[in-house]
Amino acid sequence: MDFKSISGGQETLCIKVNKVYDWVTRQADVPLIAFTGPASLADIGFDCPSGVTPTPGGAGDPCAFLGGNLTVECFPTDEEGNPIDPLAPGAILCQEIPQPEGRASGQFQLPDGSTVTLQKVKVLKKGFIVVRVSNAAGLSCTSDPIAWAVSEKFFLCAPPGTFLQCEITDFECDANIICRQVGITPGVFEFQQLDISINLCQNVQMEAMVKLEITADFCQPRPDMPFVCPPLAFPPQCPTVFPGPGPTPTGI
Repeated sequence: MDFKSISGGQETLCIKVNKVYDWVTRQADVPLIAFTGPASLADIGFDCPSGVTPTPGGAGDPCAFLGGNLTVECFPTDEEGNPIDPLAPGAILCQEIPQPEGRASGQFQLPDGSTVTLQKVKVLKKGFIVVRVSNAAGLSCTSDPIAWAVSEKFFLCAPPGTFLQCEITDFECDANIICRQVGITPGVFEFQQLDISINLCQNVQMEAMVKLEITADFCQPRPDMPFVCPPLAFPPQCPTVFPGPGPTPTGI
């Protein structure tokens, strides 16, 4: 059998790759997450420092533990409350929501007057965040993981056989806490409200695995970089003290 060489020149190749049928970017705004009134503290689950006696307001109230002048931060976590990188693949769930009748198709007019058929794709994104409330003394209260979710509707070129490929490219979480002064005693506060807003940016693609015939060159490895061992180096001696001068010769 006569085999064709793969070194040098171009060859006709059959490759298996993901073909992108459509690709859009969009900012997603998660509906505002709000907790109102002391009764909602049970849903937040603040863990406050031990050894600190709260003012009236009850355990788990960051306003009672920390005072009224507070700094609030929120950050993405897993369901156990461990911080995560929201841009890492799979860190935030992003998946298509199946539709009982499949993806509905619709006609859309383009700016040039032509029409195109696109499919409706529903996408779910969900994850967890943790809120940390701190005061000027460095004490802080940390919430339990708080679930969030947002669903969106896209019109994409998504014929049967394509699948969703979703990538989170930016994530931002902001939180604000409102503490209410109790009575006329200064420094006595209780929780009134916590608001959390989450915004993220995403790449949404519809893809399918296809086989393509292309004409291309085969890749060849580059030459390895030469490595030369450095010469051995010895620390300098101190000959004036060691080994020192030899014995002084005496007359014969």
